[in-house]
Order: sequence, then C-alpha cells, then structure tokens
Amino acid sequence: MTSLAVAIVLWPFRFAMTRRRKRGLPHMVMYLLSSSPMNGVELMDGVQSITRGWWRPTPGSIYPLMKEMMSQGLVRKLDDGRFELTDKGRYEAGGPFGPATEGPTAMGDAVEQAHSALSFVQDLKHAGRGDIAAHRERLREIKNQVSEILGEQGD
Repeated sequence: MTSLAVAIVLWPFRFAMTRRRKRGLPHMVMYLLSSSPMNGVELMDGVQSITRGWWRPTPGSIYPLMKEMMSQGLVRKLDDGRFELTDKGRYEAGGPFGPATEGPTAMGDAVEQAHSALSFVQDLKHAGRGDIAAHRERLREIKNQVSEILGEQGD
C-alpha cells in the first residue's frame, strides 16, 4: 500500500486522535496496561506502535489522562512509577476497544442476534464469499432446531 493510500485509510483515525478529548487514547492505554504495568514513556511508545507511527501522544496528553484514570479508579501508580490496571480497569479494558459485550439476556435479544447472523450468512452467499455446500448439513440442523422451537415439523 502506498503512503498516500495509508494516509487516506488512517485519516479518520488520525483526525480523531488530534481532537481535543482524544477519545481513543484511554482505550489504547487500558489495552496496553492489560498486558503489563508501564510508565508514561512506555505508554507513549505503545500508542505510537499501535498507530504504526501515525500518532505519538505527548506528555501533556498521557500524564493528565493517567491522573484522571487514577481518580476514576481504573489505574494505580506503583512505587516504581509504572501504572497498572485495577480490577475495575481490567473489566473496562476487556479488549482494545473497551469491555466485551455480554451475550443476550432475553429472548428478544437472542432472536435479534440470530436474525443478524442469518442476514450475514445471506450476504456472504449473495456476495459469492460463502460455500453453502460445505455448511449445508449444519444449516439443516439449525433449520430443524428453529422448527422445533416453533413447534413445526422438521424434515
């Protein structure tokens, strides 16, 4: 990929990182701290690595953020100056973009997720990216399970 193509692809990310609130920075910091405690310089290096060199936060971004995150109970500062996630911070980190979403808790949620998955399978088939023959038997099993739930006769 050419430099221009990379710049175009990453432009929205770079734009978001230069905004006043730098909304993505707390998530990146929590992601980095989820592997091991780090000091401010290591966090700046880590963010630069995640963004493949497109953005390096300044000390004026990292240290106020760490102070805010400490006041929120997400991180604590160790005696050696490194920061580590608290239990609350580990829960919030969950992954590179925040806590993992939980599964459905009600029938309506489960039905909506099943509908979304089915729509995805249909789109793959129509786009020519899905080998239905390889999954035909499993799809029939799913069809029969749905028929059973609805009280219909399966085939």
